[in-house]
Amino acid sequence: MLNLMIIQSSPFAGLVGIGIAILFVFILLFAMIKRYKRCPSDRILVVYGKVSGGQSAKCIHGGAAFIFPVIQDYQFLDLTPISIEVNLVNALSKQNIRLNVPSRFTIGVSTEPGIMQNAAERLLGLGQNEIQELA
Repeated sequence: MLNLMIIQSSPFAGLVGIGIAILFVFILLFAMIKRYKRCPSDRILVVYGKVSGGQSAKCIHGGAAFIFPVIQDYQFLDLTPISIEVNLVNALSKQNIRLNVPSRFTIGVSTEPGIMQNAAERLLGLGQNEIQELA
């Protein structure tokens, strides 16, 4: 005598598997959208970590990039001009006259590729006050 066991599957078993697959695809799509970063026009998007071309960072102005999780990270570098006050006290002129010259300079980061790369290497992670002190 043979004992045969017949397993009947529920009509909902297939739907549960399809539902889990759809949920997985939705979560994966949401995670990819979350890692796509757009750069506003008043900032530079600096992508660092594993970047192409052997560079230390990839600088993007006015565009967007996909940030690969674990491999890359990003920060924004502000393009807002900084006003610095430099007062010359007791400066000597050509005629040996002592002068007090109050001066104010406005500085900012350019959007040219080489200058953006330099600024990213030297200023990324510094606050506005630290950048002003450095300048």
